[in-house]
Amino acid sequence: MAKHRQQNTHISDHTLHLSTSGESVSSLLARTPNLSPGDAWNRLYGDAVRKGEGAIERESESTQQSGTRREGTSIESESAPQAEVERAAKCGNWGSTKPSDLFLKIYHDAVCTLDHAPHQAVVSPSLMGSYGTVPLTIISVLPDIVRHMSNVIVRAREEVFLATNYWQSSVASKYITDAIKELDHRAGARGTRVVLKILYDRGSPRQLYKPHYLVSEKAVTGKNVNLPSAGEIPHIDMEVMNFHSPVMGTFHAKYVVVDRRIALLQSNNIQDNDNLEMMVHLEGPIVDSIYDMALISWHKKLDPPLPSQTATASDEGRDIGLDGTGKGTTTDQNSERGDMGPTGGDKEPVSASRLNREDQTNGAVAAPVSQDSVREPRRLPEHTADDPHYDDDIAGEVARADASLAPKPDQTHLQAVTRLLNHTLNEGLPGDPEAPECPPGKFMTPYLPHQSHTPYPMALVNRAPYGPPTHKSVSNPQNAAWLSAVRNAQKSVHIVSPTLNASPLIPAIIEACERGVDVYCYICISYNDAGELLPRQGGHNEAIAAHLHRTLSRTPGRGHLHYHWYVAKDQTRPITQAARQRSSHIKLLVADGAVAVQGNGNQDTQSWFHSQEANLLVDSRALCEAWLAGLDRNQNTRLFGRVGAEDGVWRDGSGNGVEGAMGVDAGRVLGWVKGVKGAVERVRGTGGF
Repeated sequence: MAKHRQQNTHISDHTLHLSTSGESVSSLLARTPNLSPGDAWNRLYGDAVRKGEGAIERESESTQQSGTRREGTSIESESAPQAEVERAAKCGNWGSTKPSDLFLKIYHDAVCTLDHAPHQAVVSPSLMGSYGTVPLTIISVLPDIVRHMSNVIVRAREEVFLATNYWQSSVASKYITDAIKELDHRAGARGTRVVLKILYDRGSPRQLYKPHYLVSEKAVTGKNVNLPSAGEIPHIDMEVMNFHSPVMGTFHAKYVVVDRRIALLQSNNIQDNDNLEMMVHLEGPIVDSIYDMALISWHKKLDPPLPSQTATASDEGRDIGLDGTGKGTTTDQNSERGDMGPTGGDKEPVSASRLNREDQTNGAVAAPVSQDSVREPRRLPEHTADDPHYDDDIAGEVARADASLAPKPDQTHLQAVTRLLNHTLNEGLPGDPEAPECPPGKFMTPYLPHQSHTPYPMALVNRAPYGPPTHKSVSNPQNAAWLSAVRNAQKSVHIVSPTLNASPLIPAIIEACERGVDVYCYICISYNDAGELLPRQGGHNEAIAAHLHRTLSRTPGRGHLHYHWYVAKDQTRPITQAARQRSSHIKLLVADGAVAVQGNGNQDTQSWFHSQEANLLVDSRALCEAWLAGLDRNQNTRLFGRVGAEDGVWRDGSGNGVEGAMGVDAGRVLGWVKGVKGAVERVRGTGGF
């Protein structure tokens, strides 16, 4: 597979100026509220879409003429010299934090992509690099994710911005719609109004001439979406936007911003499925960056505007404790009590100090307060779509989640895990009888609270949507960050994704293994096989696993590739995603156990070349260690999912492969047939896309 050097390895004076100017789409809108975010972008940065796509075409033409790159091949560049690393450090607002060299090398390569196409950042350059805290991570199936989303929504004071790729009327969406109704009730009791914006991608012929359009009330209250009508939420001003860049430019981002104080960045869509997912709760100045990204994605004039348009995440009254005061949502000062509807009044009290134990020397992440260490956890009612129990703060949510999985006289912890994993779609499905019972200290712990006082360097490394069905849109912050992380890692790279087939990434993995870096891949067997079998989509997961093992040298290469299929916590073997029983949809890359990219992007052709994605680059060894430990704790992939070191094929103790798997070679005819079927499923929203 051909390689070429990344053309731009220097942060230009122009990009440095944009990054340090202090100007942003959100700051301009604060001064000129009548502008649309799209107009604000053009005033600050010019016609970025036209110029950026022109740069993509020019890059493609120049590299084809020079013979240095073929479409869809990998990007290669040397590590940034120290002078460039120092230049990158100037391109972010790091507050009191100090980014590591590894973080800055990755950030440098991401910033370099903005020189000819700043729109690829999907955030104002001055807000791309920032800092913030992570009070909570959730690694679990969808109900646990939407439980937290619903709790954060009902605690909103002024506004909620929710973005998702796919919204489908479902049990998952009922958590959200019920929370919207509860928020309306609380706003009415306060005598205030709340602004709600929802952005999703639901394919429509209208997008051929209008990629962004507001959805009518008739459509959003219909059976497929089933959001509340204006009459049902009289104290909420709701707008719903549908966005897609034809043909291939899917809006694949998934995030929530509440009151410009809290942001959630997650892997899940709003639809019922069997996926294991990951959500990160963010506070601090990084929320301003995500807020800016949300405005840019909305593009059109907001009617009404968001109330916090003239505020920032770190304004007085929005302080989240970066100065050590301890304010923030872990001990939420703005929670609603009394007669506002179901709250956390019945929860077991858990002090914030228990949840926020931190190592003052290195900002270590607090150990979760889990049911393993509680002898007799109080039986708190579970927060469900049919019986909501909203909590006042993160502490209450953690206690409630732990109680639902704690061993009981009539149920082991593993049986509770099976019930959780079976939610909605697979009720009554038995777990694997051979699955080992979890010893104390190894229980599944969906909610992972962290210390909330120590901020970390962070950056948004996104990519903009690209509609044409070509692979020319390769140079963007997301792709550059992923490749830079693999290239600059010295010891290890962990890649967690439902799919892995992006043509620039495969040679990067091979090169890393050959130079002695341990690469751990946690991938879901058969995930979206049908779609990946279409021409130019990269191939299905089994074929890529075999290709990697076949291409690597026996020594040292294969010894440094640790490739696993996802195995659920109550299983001892992989289950194909086509079975819709146990799948993983998490997207995470960790370099040297210290710097991570977490968010929306998959390691597949669609996410690398077409979809709009939102990803967080974060610099914290303690947080990365907690994430990796949580991943292993909440699944059995490391124990049972390793493929054969010689051929990349998983076999059980009797030599049998994964039941129902397609196999390494799908065959050209079968592949095309399944690929067309997968494309139809994608459009319908029923595929794994």
